Amino acid sequence: MNPRPAPVDSIVALLQALVRIPSRAGEDELGPVLHRIESWFDERGLRYRRLHGPAGEALGLYAEVQGGQDGPWTVLDATLDTAGFGNHASWTRPPTSAAIDDGWLHGRGSADSKAGVALFAHLLHEFSATPQAFAGRFGVLFDLDEHSGRFGGARAFFDQPFEGGSPPRPDGVVIGYPGMDQIVTGGRGFLRARLAVHGVAAHSGATRERGLNAIGRAVALAHALDGMPLPAAEAGFALPPQLTLTGIHAGSESFSQVPDLCELRLDLRLTPAFTDGVARRRVEQTVRQCDAVHAGARPTAIEWIAGWPAYRVPDAHPLVAALRAAGRAELGLELPTAVVGPSNIGNYLASLNVPALCGFGVHGENIHAADERAALDSIGPVYRIYRDALQRLRRG
Repeated sequence: MNPRPAPVDSIVALLQALVRIPSRAGEDELGPVLHRIESWFDERGLRYRRLHGPAGEALGLYAEVQGGQDGPWTVLDATLDTAGFGNHASWTRPPTSAAIDDGWLHGRGSADSKAGVALFAHLLHEFSATPQAFAGRFGVLFDLDEHSGRFGGARAFFDQPFEGGSPPRPDGVVIGYPGMDQIVTGGRGFLRARLAVHGVAAHSGATRERGLNAIGRAVALAHALDGMPLPAAEAGFALPPQLTLTGIHAGSESFSQVPDLCELRLDLRLTPAFTDGVARRRVEQTVRQCDAVHAGARPTAIEWIAGWPAYRVPDAHPLVAALRAAGRAELGLELPTAVVGPSNIGNYLASLNVPALCGFGVHGENIHAADERAALDSIGPVYRIYRDALQRLRRG
């Protein structure tokens, strides 16, 4: 275990300051929370640069420290924006209270993931004090546009040329999502589609010209898709692929017309074997089989909405190995690795061939729900694990 204590009191103070500033994606002005973390950097003489969107809007912050020798480039990523509050009445304390009670710090973003911001800022400050003592580069990326699903801060960083050269491609990224019981090394990808199922309009009261009801065709197709066999989970990737019908829309306000169009919305979760191409072929085959029942009708049109691939960082990757070794030293146990079902920023980074771990952080509860909170006794161990892991990477 690293004998140096973690600056827990300072981390908690910064975390409270951040939680007290509402920063809900799509609802709040995000300048104040960005100004707060910038002020923290300014007070310590740490250099940083703002990340901007195409219209000049602020989308995040990046800062780094360079060591005295060549070595790996590691980026720690966390988000400054948060999910919404939901119904205020369902909260025991105000969502921006940052109250501390019985070992917990309460409020929206306390765990997801302003705790990651506070931890990573302090790690950068610590490493910047002795840059000649380590090799490589260590950076922190704080996104203001993550909970919107756009990942605007990350895109402003990874998609733009860095210091006049090519877009940045670090050797590894760790995303500070909450949870210290495992290291998340991958996730399912996704692909989405809108299916336009056609029929033939007619008067619903007619006895001879009955038309062809698009809803009936769509329901039959929905049943076929829902029953479409999918592969089982594969070796090295614990989760199987998944298909979910997420919407159906048809008809008008009139009760007297047979609908001639019905839209189905489809979400597919991808794995390394059940790829975008495989998923498209399977859906298209099922659609053709259902369309053949009404060969004279207009065929179903599929509008594909591209997503991201599934990914899995190998356990042998230096980033995984360093975190596991640090976890072993701090906690006395072997942290398992896992893949998760929801897609996340790690999928985006995988599409850029940047290895990303999308989950190791403080212990939190009620993420995206009322009474979100972060466990104070997890801050010290998580900080020391990250510090130790970064030192191991710096030593090669």
